[in-house]
Amino acid sequence: MILSTKGRYGLKIMYELALNYGEGPMPLKEVAQRQQLSETYLEQLIAHLKKAGLVRSIRGAQGGYELIRKPEEISVGEIIRTLEGPLAPSECVMDNEPECTKAENCVTRLIWEKIMEGINNVVDSITLNDMVNDYYKLKRKKEGEK
Repeated sequence: MILSTKGRYGLKIMYELALNYGEGPMPLKEVAQRQQLSETYLEQLIAHLKKAGLVRSIRGAQGGYELIRKPEEISVGEIIRTLEGPLAPSECVMDNEPECTKAENCVTRLIWEKIMEGINNVVDSITLNDMVNDYYKLKRKKEGEK
């Protein structure tokens, strides 16, 4: 399973907002510059994140976007599922799919379920706060090498 740019870039938006958490709204233009991404594309993604109740917009000269909840309360899984949909390796294990007539005896379905459970457990265990902490660890390590 490969995430599309929606999930990858959306996570980058949320990461930047988490880095800026508590410092007021952040213009999307600044997020785009920091991540070297298209502001136009990020505008499309931020609309989904706003609709999902993950971010809010603030109008005006000092406006921009900010997280609605604390970074430690928002998981990577929540962000990715908001933008990508279910994280399933096969359609047959998605909640909204009709039950397969062969599901009772399907060994591969058991594998897809285990893969899906593993992926969801990992992405749900990582928060935006964890990403921010990792950023500072990497920054300290890099500064220590100089």
